[in-house]
Amino acid sequence: MVLCGRPRRGRGRPLSSGRPRSRSAVGEDAGVLPAPDAIGVRREREPFGGGVISDGDTQWMTAGSGILHDEVPSEEVLAKGGLSHGIQLWVNLPCTSKWAQPRYQDVRADKLRLLTSDDGGALVRLIAGGLGGFQGPGVTYTPIVYARASLLPRAQLRTGWVPQFSAMVYVLQGAGSVGADRRPVREGQLAVFGAGDVLTVRAGAHQRGRTGRFEVLLLGGVPLREPIARYGPFVMNTEAEIRQAVEDYQRGRMGHIPAAHLEGTP
Repeated sequence: MVLCGRPRRGRGRPLSSGRPRSRSAVGEDAGVLPAPDAIGVRREREPFGGGVISDGDTQWMTAGSGILHDEVPSEEVLAKGGLSHGIQLWVNLPCTSKWAQPRYQDVRADKLRLLTSDDGGALVRLIAGGLGGFQGPGVTYTPIVYARASLLPRAQLRTGWVPQFSAMVYVLQGAGSVGADRRPVREGQLAVFGAGDVLTVRAGAHQRGRTGRFEVLLLGGVPLREPIARYGPFVMNTEAEIRQAVEDYQRGRMGHIPAAHLEGTP
């Protein structure tokens, strides 16, 4: 199904996953097709700008003051079919940045910062933020960490973490455990960590799925601790701002994906 002319205001985003995107948000939003189990291709519709994401790519769109956009499969996928496994993450913007100009970033798979554990059992693809003294290519308004980790059976990933950041692990595939007390987690579950400066993930002895690995997302950032008002695709700080966003959309005041956009660089 193709949804056209979707508005957003007040947030950003990095990934796509089972949610309609015809929205106006204020913030950042990242859409990622995580390799190696993505065969399809998805594009942001021209002629206003945007791009195409394929295996392992990320599109990071900052909706800011408001944006209209479409996300559709490529003509080749529509004609031939294919497998598309994607994740969408919405990152709220601080109130001081909610009216920023819309921005679009291409973060290609070959631009990601690749990291490994000491024993080589875990591969980390760092998309945005800093991890272990290294920096990902994604440019964000809110200080965050966003990475994908692939662990061989029985492998462990132990990495330093900014104590002021929240910390979460979302399981894309497989089963394992997290934390010093080895809390079990499996596909589709989200683990939320308490305060600390270390994040630990372990893969179980037996892994199923296309990759044969324990596939997880490492997520976190500075808590904004601001009031939130939500309505459909709009995320603001007050109800008055929500009403203004709806009025702006109805009157055609939302922008489009800019033709000029950033390319992520490590």
